[in-house]
Amino acid sequence: MWYHFSSMNMTIHHLQFTMRAVTPLELGEQSGPSIRGALFNALWERFCVHKDVSECASCSLARVCSVAALVSPLRDDEQKGSFQCPRPYVVQPPLHLQRCQPGQLFSFGVGLFGSAAPLFPYLIIAAQGLEQSGIGKKLAENNGQRGRVRVEQIAALNPLNGTRKLLYQEGAPLGQTPGLPVHPHDVTIYSAALPSNRLTLRFQTPLRLIDHGRLVRRICFRPLLQRLMRRLDELCTTYGEGPLNIDFHALLMLAEQVGVASDQTRWFELTSHSSRRQSSTPAGGLVGQVTFVGNLAELRELLVWGSLIHVGRNAVKGDGWYVIA
Repeated sequence: MWYHFSSMNMTIHHLQFTMRAVTPLELGEQSGPSIRGALFNALWERFCVHKDVSECASCSLARVCSVAALVSPLRDDEQKGSFQCPRPYVVQPPLHLQRCQPGQLFSFGVGLFGSAAPLFPYLIIAAQGLEQSGIGKKLAENNGQRGRVRVEQIAALNPLNGTRKLLYQEGAPLGQTPGLPVHPHDVTIYSAALPSNRLTLRFQTPLRLIDHGRLVRRICFRPLLQRLMRRLDELCTTYGEGPLNIDFHALLMLAEQVGVASDQTRWFELTSHSSRRQSSTPAGGLVGQVTFVGNLAELRELLVWGSLIHVGRNAVKGDGWYVIA
C-alpha cells in the first residue's frame, strides 16, 4: 500500500437543513453559490463587529473571529506571510431546483471539517438567520427582496451509512450537538466494500479542473485524483492533525493506468456572480456519469474521501460534488 489513512484523524460532520419557502424564491441554475452566499450574509450580519472592513483578511480581529474562521480562514507562513487556507466546509446544494413557490420544501447540506466542528452553532444560527435575510435572487414579486424561508429541521447525517439524527425542529430550542461524524475508519470500511476494478462516479454539480494550466473539458482520471489528493492533504493539514502520509508519486503513476470505460459527462456552462465584488467569473464544469476501469483497489479510499469533501474549483460553493454509484 502507498497510503496510511489511519493516522490522519480528520472527521467530517454533515448537516442537513430543511427549509420551507414562505415567499417565491429563485436560486439560479446552480444553487450552491446562492446557499453559500446566504449563509455568509447571515453570519456577517449577526456576528461581524467590523462591517466597515471590506474583507476579513484586512480585519484586525480575523484570527479570533468565528465568521472569518468559516468564510475566510488565514494561516501564517514564515516565508510568505499570511495567506488563505481552504474553507472548513462545503455546501451540498439542492439539485435540479431553480425556483420554489410558497409552501414548498427544499433541503441542502453542509459538510464541516475536523477542528472546525466547534463552529457548528454558528452555522445553526446562520441558518436561522436566513428567515430574516432571505435567500436567492431579489425578485420584483417580493418587492425587490430575496425569498423568505422558514427553518423546518436541521439534522446530522452520515452519508456513508444513511443514519440521521435530528438536531433542531421548528419551534424547539437547540438541544443537540452533531453526533454522527464520519471518521477515517468509516471511510476505510466503506471503500473496502467497493469494486476494485470498476467504479462509476456521478457528478451532481460541475467539476472544474485545471491541469497544467489548461481547463479539463474531457474527463480523465489522473487530473481528478491529483487534485483530490492535494485538496485532502490541505484539509488534513489545516483541520486534522497533519499532512497525509501517502506516496503521492506512486499513486499518481497508478492513476495514469486507469481508463475510462464509459463517459456520459457533458460540459455545463455557468457563470458565478459575486454581489460583494460586483463581478462575474466562469464557473462551468463537467456534470454527468463516468465509469473508470483499472486497478482501483488502492485508490478507492481516496475516491470516497472525494465524495465527502468535493474536488476542483468552487468546491466550497458546492461544485465538484459526486457520488459513487
